[in-house]
Amino acid sequence: MTTVSDVMTRDVRSLSPTDTVASAAQAMAELNVGVIPVCEGDKLLGVVTDRDLVVRAMAQGLGGDTSLSKVMSPDVRTARESDDLDTVLADMASSQIRRLPVLDSEERLIGIISIGDIAVKGQDEEDVGQSLGEISASA
Repeated sequence: MTTVSDVMTRDVRSLSPTDTVASAAQAMAELNVGVIPVCEGDKLLGVVTDRDLVVRAMAQGLGGDTSLSKVMSPDVRTARESDDLDTVLADMASSQIRRLPVLDSEERLIGIISIGDIAVKGQDEEDVGQSLGEISASA
C-alpha cells in the first residue's frame, strides 16, 4: 500500500495569521506555488491561496498590509501521513481539491500533497488523469 508519506512534499513553508497579504503573495511568487499553509508554530490554522488573495483581498479593496487571518480559508481538509494514497486521491477528486496539507498523528503540519506529487511519484497515470478530470470539472 502506498501512503501519503511516500509521495508528499515535506518542509513546506508556512506563514502566521499575522503575516500580511503582501508577504503571502511574495512567498507564492518566490516558491512558485498557489497555496501557503497558515500556522501558529506547527499547528495548522488554515491556508491562503492565490484565489483568496484576489477574491478576498484585492476584490474587496484590502491592502497588502492586511493580515492573513482576514483572508485565509480556515476550514481545510487535510490528509494524514499514514493515509492510503488511493483513498486520498479519491477524496481529492470527489471534493475537487488539488492539494491537501498533511498532518502527523499529533496534528502537526508536516507537509503537503498535491495532485502533481501523486502524478510524479506514486500513482497509475490513468487514475491520476481521471481524478484530475474530476477535480477540474465544474461543480
